[in-house]
Amino acid sequence: MQILLGMILGVLITVGAAFVYDSSTGRVANGLTVTSADGHAPMVNWDVVNHDWDGMKQRLRDVAVDVEKGWKRITS
Repeated sequence: MQILLGMILGVLITVGAAFVYDSSTGRVANGLTVTSADGHAPMVNWDVVNHDWDGMKQRLRDVAVDVEKGWKRITS
């Protein structure tokens, strides 16, 4: 259990650190060109991360709806 908690915490700290670094150096994906951020692109493409996150949330909602329909069918 401690290993699983440590892995989850490590992922959260890594993503958080990348976000803070990109935000503090002006590298966040804000529509600016690479040259306006001193020639450095962001470490993470946050638009892609947001799109993937939204897709995962939608898939989880779909699974929840399917489970709820199945549960109602069983209990009715």
